Amino acid sequence: MTLPEPKSVFAAFEQTAKQWPERDFLEVMPETARIYEIEPGAISYEAALKRVLQYHKAFDRAGYQRGMRVAMLLQNRPIYFLIWLALNRLGISVVPINPDLRITELTYLISHSEPALIITIASRQDELKRASKSVPLSVKVIGPNDPIEPPSSCGVVTKYKNEETQEAALLYTSGTTGKPKGCVLPNTYFLLAGDWYANVGGLASLSRKGERMITPLPMFHMNAMAYSFMAMVRIGGCLIALDRFHPDTWWADVSQSRATSLHYLGVMPTLLMSIKPCLEEKLHSVRFGFGAGIDPKLHRAFEKRFGIPLVEAWAMTETGAGAVIAASTTDRLIGQSCLGQPGQDIECKIIDEYGNDVPENMPGELLVRRSSGNPRYGFFSHYYKDPEATEEAWKDGWFHTGDMVRQEENRNVFFVDRKKNIIRRSGENIAALEVESVLLRHPAVSSVGVTSVPDPIRGEEVFAFIITELPSKDTAIEVMEWCLVEMAYYKAPGFVCFVNELPLTATQKIERTELKKNAVILLDEPNTITTAHLKKRQTI
Repeated sequence: MTLPEPKSVFAAFEQTAKQWPERDFLEVMPETARIYEIEPGAISYEAALKRVLQYHKAFDRAGYQRGMRVAMLLQNRPIYFLIWLALNRLGISVVPINPDLRITELTYLISHSEPALIITIASRQDELKRASKSVPLSVKVIGPNDPIEPPSSCGVVTKYKNEETQEAALLYTSGTTGKPKGCVLPNTYFLLAGDWYANVGGLASLSRKGERMITPLPMFHMNAMAYSFMAMVRIGGCLIALDRFHPDTWWADVSQSRATSLHYLGVMPTLLMSIKPCLEEKLHSVRFGFGAGIDPKLHRAFEKRFGIPLVEAWAMTETGAGAVIAASTTDRLIGQSCLGQPGQDIECKIIDEYGNDVPENMPGELLVRRSSGNPRYGFFSHYYKDPEATEEAWKDGWFHTGDMVRQEENRNVFFVDRKKNIIRRSGENIAALEVESVLLRHPAVSSVGVTSVPDPIRGEEVFAFIITELPSKDTAIEVMEWCLVEMAYYKAPGFVCFVNELPLTATQKIERTELKKNAVILLDEPNTITTAHLKKRQTI
């Protein structure tokens, strides 16, 4: 019997819960339960549906209605999903809050998103109450198990639409390159993400026989909220959401959870390669890992050591599965930052800084859209309160990603860097990510962040923050001399600063805005070592 296509996140969940009521829906591992002070173990689809309907009734009785928003700081607790599903049934959008945000950032988020209620864990209630009092919304702050307070006076803030296009969530960009923007995400966004993942096939094939997916990624991020969660909902699988990434216990959790797939991001693979081998890293049921950002030089070694393929993929909060590229085929190019070939349902164009198409195998900005019908299908609806930014992003009918890629004749797309991470030195474009990748290959470098600083002659110069056990001028020169052998002279750092840590986002990406700010501040400090004088063009 063919089931009707669901029109909302809740409808998709309800359909699956009725089809496989006895299956595990969510599971909490013992260590995560201890940290969160909640019960460990699994929650079935049937039990989850019952609790969702109870929450739905409580919100309905309290006066909540379609078009409102509820902000939630609940980390990766199961209750986050249960409340979201209940609110979704009412046509209410959720605003997931990054737990790393503090008072100024929280005040901005509350003022900008205009929630009717804030639900948060006990340890953050006072701070969120202070933040909410700083804005004229009279929004209440409650705990997840408290009685539901009536909605704030701000009331309905989103327009009424049909179920597919109704706002389901307002997610904020990470802020790595600027002030966070609120991405309005409709039900269609989440449904398409789940369906895409359920049917991507190849190395990332998912069955409908009870998959189990483990992720340490935060639920305020589209990767976990749209792809991991919705994929499991669509196929009747179980999501195992950890509180965060713990390298030392990762493989124990993977093994004990009986996970069949895992998600990664940022520096996770690098950290896992640095830990001592353990029995659990081989005693697992995982068939593949799905994510982005592995250091290319570690890719093959990771797969050989841990026995699983890592499927590198590209997407953004704005694109969702409206335009996603994944290297899920067996002929993928390991260790080359290859994202695979775009599917037939999306169009890609690569342009230079003047808007002209670039030749094959040359870097340029990636532009995307759907190949037929509505070019924005599956994408975010718009940036909240910022129509100018929305139209700028969709200039000339294409979504401008800000990501630099190159494409070969066989249609394989290779990631180069974020457009805003491109350093412009004496007319040459330098990808910060490329310089970082080269520096990481030096045995003395354990971690690195590269950015630009102003240069009165060349426009910009390369500035490298390096974490090492041997911080000294001699090490800086040694690394620099090695760089001059490994890559073009102009790409090598003109300045080196040894640090103990790099600024990171909650998803373990380098916070580029903060990195750039620190570089400018430290440029003339004694601890910053100038290496620009070593940058000389070599004779061929």
